[in-house]
Amino acid sequence: MSDGGEDVVDLLGDDYVRTILAETREEPKSVEALSDACDADPSTIYRRVERLEAAGLLTDEQRLDPGGHHYKEYDAVLEAVHVHVRAEGYEIDVDYVEEEEPADRFTRLYEEFK
Repeated sequence: MSDGGEDVVDLLGDDYVRTILAETREEPKSVEALSDACDADPSTIYRRVERLEAAGLLTDEQRLDPGGHHYKEYDAVLEAVHVHVRAEGYEIDVDYVEEEEPADRFTRLYEEFK
């Protein structure tokens, strides 16, 4: 069994978790946007987001809105989950999105603030 594999499988059994991961796959989203996508209370989404961050499947980034308020946006880092069934049991492998290079991240952040 790969480290954390069972936790990932348990998490993926939750409809809200699957929606959060799908919604944050292409671009980061706020809890408000995820709450709308899941048709759930923000408190429900915050609990799922915390579990996903603890499992290493979601990251957050602080944002500044035009009104000067701070909020977080969440980004999925889960690429794939592979379940291998064998006679002696099963094995779970988790693939993660490759991390962005620091120079690319700086350029992206700079472009967002323009």
